Amino acid sequence: MVEVIAKRPQKKRRRAGRKMFSRHKVCRFCADKELEIDYKDAKTLRIFLTERYKIIPRRISGNCARHQRRLTLEIKRSRHVALLPYTTGHA
Repeated sequence: MVEVIAKRPQKKRRRAGRKMFSRHKVCRFCADKELEIDYKDAKTLRIFLTERYKIIPRRISGNCARHQRRLTLEIKRSRHVALLPYTTGHA
């Protein structure tokens, strides 16, 4: 008696070590010299916060190291004077 076993369709595998092409992110503050980082501008700072009000990391936002440090400082200042909340519970 011969048993017939149904084969699963094979999935395409990605080669190990190969990354998908991703576009290099450009720091928006370096690209637009007139754009300022200011703690009083909560609307601009909110772009760099998650829905839980965590600061978005540099590798995701695309900021350069200098502007990411400045941005973090200004977000913390804005939180201190209550223009931005610390967490969703404070919103």
